[in-house]
Amino acid sequence: MAQGIAMILLAVLPSPCMLTQVVGCRLPQQEVRTFHREGDIVLGGIILVHWKHSLPDTSFREEPSPISCADLQVRSYREVLVFVFAVQQINQNPNVLPNITLGFRILDACLSRALAVASTLSLLSGTEDPMPNYHCLASAPILGVVGEAAAFISVSMASLLGVYKIPQISYGSSVSVLSDKVLYPSFFRTIPNNLLEVQAMAHLLQYFGWSWVGILAEEDNEYGVGSDNLRKEIIRSGGCVAFLEKIPVVLTKERMIRIVETVRNSTAKVIVIYTHVSNVVSILNAVAKENIQGKIWFGTTAFIITPDLFPNDTWQSLNGTLAMALHVRDIPEFKDFVYSIQPSTSADDIFIKTVWEKAFICKWQEEGHNQTHEVNISKDPAFCTGTERVEQMDPVLFDLNNLRFTYNVYVAVYAFAHALHNLLSCKSGDGSLSIGSCAMIDKIHPQEVLHHLRHVHFVTGSGEEVFFDENGDPPALYDILNWQIFPNGTYQCLTVGSFNFSAPQGKQVFLNHSSIIWNSIYSKVPDSVCSASCPPGFRKAAREGEPVCCFDCVPCADGEITNQTDATDCQKCPDDKWSNRNRDICIPRIIEFLSYGEPLGALLSSIAILCSLVTFSIMYIFITYKDTPIVKANNRELSYLLLLSLMFCFLCSFLFIGRPTRISCMLRQTAFGVIFSLSVSCILAKTIIVVVAFNATKPNSALKKWVGTRIPSYLVPLCSVIQFILCLVWLGSAPPYSSVNLEIAQKIIIQCSEGSIELFYAMLGYLGFLACVSFIVAFLARNLPDSFNEAKYITFSLLVFVSVWISFIPAYLSTRGKYMVAVEVFAILTSSTGLLSCIFFPKVYIILLKPDRNTKDYLLEKTSARSRTEFN
Repeated sequence: MAQGIAMILLAVLPSPCMLTQVVGCRLPQQEVRTFHREGDIVLGGIILVHWKHSLPDTSFREEPSPISCADLQVRSYREVLVFVFAVQQINQNPNVLPNITLGFRILDACLSRALAVASTLSLLSGTEDPMPNYHCLASAPILGVVGEAAAFISVSMASLLGVYKIPQISYGSSVSVLSDKVLYPSFFRTIPNNLLEVQAMAHLLQYFGWSWVGILAEEDNEYGVGSDNLRKEIIRSGGCVAFLEKIPVVLTKERMIRIVETVRNSTAKVIVIYTHVSNVVSILNAVAKENIQGKIWFGTTAFIITPDLFPNDTWQSLNGTLAMALHVRDIPEFKDFVYSIQPSTSADDIFIKTVWEKAFICKWQEEGHNQTHEVNISKDPAFCTGTERVEQMDPVLFDLNNLRFTYNVYVAVYAFAHALHNLLSCKSGDGSLSIGSCAMIDKIHPQEVLHHLRHVHFVTGSGEEVFFDENGDPPALYDILNWQIFPNGTYQCLTVGSFNFSAPQGKQVFLNHSSIIWNSIYSKVPDSVCSASCPPGFRKAAREGEPVCCFDCVPCADGEITNQTDATDCQKCPDDKWSNRNRDICIPRIIEFLSYGEPLGALLSSIAILCSLVTFSIMYIFITYKDTPIVKANNRELSYLLLLSLMFCFLCSFLFIGRPTRISCMLRQTAFGVIFSLSVSCILAKTIIVVVAFNATKPNSALKKWVGTRIPSYLVPLCSVIQFILCLVWLGSAPPYSSVNLEIAQKIIIQCSEGSIELFYAMLGYLGFLACVSFIVAFLARNLPDSFNEAKYITFSLLVFVSVWISFIPAYLSTRGKYMVAVEVFAILTSSTGLLSCIFFPKVYIILLKPDRNTKDYLLEKTSARSRTEFN
């Protein structure tokens, strides 16, 4: 569209070169001053030297005053000098553009869009009075332009130069929009696209562990879009933005106070400055004045700070500042060239006198016409002599050891030179685009230069490989700077690392941590997080309504771990493992069962053996004294069977001790149920025999025929076989089995599961039924004559038996693991011991210690006496 408008104006307007002679009255245009030297081929340059400009009155009531430049930066003058130096080197180099003289025209846009447009038109028209769409001089036309550093200036230039396909190489504009070849087809640059810078900055923030940062950005289309990209990239890499404050072009006092308060109140210790340093000088001054400490400033490639920009207090507060920086290499012989310049030998240099005044704090006796001078003077400034030496300049103002933008201007000029060389020598392009042969020096079309510039590939004198990708961008390589400011005001800007996008993933960052000096508040890398990292063993729990970087650390539950910091979820341990106390590793669970090797198992097994031996000893005593009245009076065969069953009761405890297996689990409860049923059946038979024997002595009693072995012969097998059948049904339908219980923390309990819990309780219930029947019968028969009567001993033994098993039920249900088994073994041993001791110990006592009572006469006499007492 812009090209169409230009063609329409070309058709309807007279030649602008003659317009001053034809038209008698017109508004004056912006005056543009140029530093130029003629040549066979001319390159243009728009270099940022003045960092401020005046704003003319546009009230439309009077003629607006011209825009004037202000705040010349001596450091920026290095870009002008390196442009001149590169052209001079090329003209002296027989291998690049031989027999061709390269000229230049250098202008300054002074950070003004209006001046940028005027300067670009001046380059196109060839006059200091810009004439749109015409070249009015006989000198060589501009075939390429180097510039500018500021993004918004470069965009304005690219919009105009793209219409005419005149290539432009920026040495400082990194905004991503300029990579759009549809909008800006002729734009190139020697610094990387800021999208890559944004990725590098986000990566470095992550590298330092800074997940909670603030951003100060310029409020314009170019940098505004960039800061939004930075915010998105920080979030994508896992960080959070505490605040994003955009600095307006015209910063009011109220807005500045608000920004300063945001910086003060934020818990973020790291603040990214995503704008040119000139836009944040006043804010940094205000932050220092308010004594806001503990902030680490992290700048972009446009954030280059020097002491001349700040008061001393602000300058000291910037100690430890980090910034991305354009990668730089040495420029051979440039320092000697700079030291050789003198105003007397550079009369065509429009900047040198102003630079001289500011650098050497002097004033020229006679000022040049139409020249605005800025002089930092004392009360009585000396006059400039022109013999002052550049090497005597204050290094703060003119540092030749930090030539990042300067180096990029140098590379840009050489890129144009190599593209022109390839064009004129028919390299890399197979001839001219228009006629298919080598171009003639007086008929070079800018579009031909543009074509060869896209394919240029060369190595600089310092060994760096230079080329452009399809978007006109160079390879991305950044340095990382650290400003180290000392109490005496001296400083050094040290390169402490680099970020190389061409390096393998994970090796893109190189950093020398030992060379970094932080703000005096910090002795090591400061933390900048909303919430401290969750250590292993904890997980992050997001706080409602806050960014993801703000969270609480919640310990993992039992059986879960995290073995890394800032884990979002806890991992469940495998079934055979459990979490340790710190919840950071899974450790093998303790395999638990009642074993012989532990004290509890050894104690119970020892008791079982002891009780078995005691039972066997009692049986031996009974067999030895089988013919004595006390043994014969209590049905010795049934006593033998009861003692044998009690011995097996003690021995069945061993089925409960040791690692449960399929066989032991099947035998454990069933053997216990059958053996105890046999024991209780024997006791029931003994009790009934006592009752029958007493009642059989009565005249005409029908019970006489049951005296002897008939009752035990029927009753004991009958009561036992019922339990036996019940256990067979249990084993046949749902037998007990060995299982693993993982319900208890840190333990794997190997246990026997009952299989059918109903049949298990049926077995216990039947056993309890037999015990209760025996207890009732024995209780009712407790007062029968002593010679025949075991009932009172049986009553007491069954009272112990029932009490043990009633207590067993809640104890069994309230324990887990080996203690549950131990409770059952203890109940078996206790109840069996109760039966053994209450029934047999009194008899053994008489047999062994009171043999005089173990006689028939004694028993009969005692019985007769008792009977007489009861009947009387």
